Amino acid sequence: MTTTTGPDAAPATAIDTLLQRIILPRQADPLSVRALYVDERTGTALAPTTPQPGTREKPMTLTVSASSGRALRVTSRTSAVLPPQSEVSFGAYFNGFAAGYWRHWSALTELRLKLSLEGEGRVDVYRSKADGSHIYVTGEVVSGEQDLDLALDLRPFEDGGWYWFDLTSADAELTLHGGGWHAPTAAPGRAAVTIGMPTFNRPADCVATLTAIASDPEVLATVTAVILPDQGTQKVRDAAGFAAAADALGDKLRIIDQPNLGGSGGYARVMYEALGSTDCEQILYMDDDILLEPDSILRAVAFSRFAREPMLVGGQMLSLQARSQLSTMGEVVDRNQFMWRVAPETEPHHDLAAQTLRQTPWLHRRVDVDYNAWWMCLIPRVVAEDLGLPLPLFIKWDDAEYGLRARGRGYRTATVPGIAIWHMSFIEKDDSSDWQAYFHYRNRFIAAALHGPESPKAMLQESFKRTLRHLMLMEYSAVALQIKGLTDFLAGPESLFATLPGVLGEVRAERARYDDGRPLQSATEVPLSTLDALGAQLFPEPPVGRLKAGLGLARGIVRNLKAPDPAAATVPQRNVPWTKAQWFVLSNLDSATVSTPDGRGVTFRRRDPEVFKQLVKRSAELHRQVQKRWPELRASYREAQPWLTGREAWRDEIFEH
Repeated sequence: MTTTTGPDAAPATAIDTLLQRIILPRQADPLSVRALYVDERTGTALAPTTPQPGTREKPMTLTVSASSGRALRVTSRTSAVLPPQSEVSFGAYFNGFAAGYWRHWSALTELRLKLSLEGEGRVDVYRSKADGSHIYVTGEVVSGEQDLDLALDLRPFEDGGWYWFDLTSADAELTLHGGGWHAPTAAPGRAAVTIGMPTFNRPADCVATLTAIASDPEVLATVTAVILPDQGTQKVRDAAGFAAAADALGDKLRIIDQPNLGGSGGYARVMYEALGSTDCEQILYMDDDILLEPDSILRAVAFSRFAREPMLVGGQMLSLQARSQLSTMGEVVDRNQFMWRVAPETEPHHDLAAQTLRQTPWLHRRVDVDYNAWWMCLIPRVVAEDLGLPLPLFIKWDDAEYGLRARGRGYRTATVPGIAIWHMSFIEKDDSSDWQAYFHYRNRFIAAALHGPESPKAMLQESFKRTLRHLMLMEYSAVALQIKGLTDFLAGPESLFATLPGVLGEVRAERARYDDGRPLQSATEVPLSTLDALGAQLFPEPPVGRLKAGLGLARGIVRNLKAPDPAAATVPQRNVPWTKAQWFVLSNLDSATVSTPDGRGVTFRRRDPEVFKQLVKRSAELHRQVQKRWPELRASYREAQPWLTGREAWRDEIFEH
């Protein structure tokens, strides 16, 4: 067996740190999911530079074309065999190295690629620039058993870019026994992570995640505790497979039964326990309804340890419904309107099977974020000790507020490609109009009072536009919950702890007062619309331009003030698919059934001028009050923040109340 290094490499050091293992797809993964691990398409879409001494020149290919099937035979999660005269690229989401992020946030200036290979062929290393263009770096011929140790420069990645490698077999198989991306030095601090996963009636999903953690010895060795606040009526302890997972985790697993306090109450309990009863250095939040790639835990911990300064490390979200899709590359908060959004120049729901990492230029630019959602987010212990616990918000905006709080104290957040979980995509949800609307509105204004603009004018204008949109859509329950949210925001921070355990019941009761808050299982539960087949499938085109949109809105408001057709109260005028449920469609109707975003039911919405007038008047009054009292509200919430996020308050008001 021989060991080689890159042509400009210093001798391999005895002390280094694994940053990212080369991991392979599971045997049962379809081709689309394999694309997250390996790119089995031919070609590299680049012209190589002059090869380094001792290497043979790579043929130039200008396109990336699809292969007919699997080029790589996977033998384990870390090993695989490449058949003779084949080529595969590891320039894929989980195995490429997001060098731009490490260059920007860590103190590292050098990287080492270590591969254990056997057979005949070669390894070629490439890098990309922030604009997605590819550059050939170095290559080595493989003959027999060989451990490669290639030194790579991290300095050319100020704005972004990735490293990856390709394997090419000769006339015999080429076997990858294992490999990874390494730092040439020992990592600062300790790898000692406490994983926190609050749950509400997701026992099977929780057991699957616990099993995944326990099944990986390297992951398990870094875990000091797994804290699981169980807030549901379907207990994790009763789920199939729990006993085996619990036995594998041993005394590291801690299950805490508590009332349903929402995500913020669950994550606050995790942090409360982690700081008070473990010696962890990192606290890793994860959702209860995820599919875990275990190496993401090791990667998040390594990124945190090498960061120049303490910072939050976020994992990205891949879609459980379409597992090759990257749901979001990162999120920011518009400080003017104070609304979250995807980071600029990124595309949500990007399918990495249809357009691979090597084919997608915008994936190579480093994306900076304000926060990372708590489907997966690592918070260093020192940051948690400084910032305190989450706010008692139940759900929504707790993760964004924590990221903004951290940023305000000098702790940044990085959402790092290659660190990820699979989670249900929000493409089948519209939680701004269901029972969660209350939390969206109240908590958005609380977060804005703490971290937002001196003037709330833009935020209030945007919020009231939402009021009108909800009313045009006959979503009266959403406006009623908006009103409750603004009322509770105006009441000040003192009641947040007191209302935390019972607020969900109040919200559900308020929503159930309105048609759109009482879903039916099917449109067949009410009389079908009398429209003929053609008419039922033709919908108005959206108004184009400010003038037409304004006129359409004005006509919609006027119609909503007139008495509806009495017959529409029992027979819907239209059966409207969710994708067609736009304000310019529903504002012209007196009633309609509208399917839910997940397609599992419908709501029978009926226009009510009196309810319309009451809700729009009350919403306008509350928006005016917020505008008038904004300086006072900002001061009161900011003064209360240390108490709201303190361990003692959470203990006395909630956990031991």
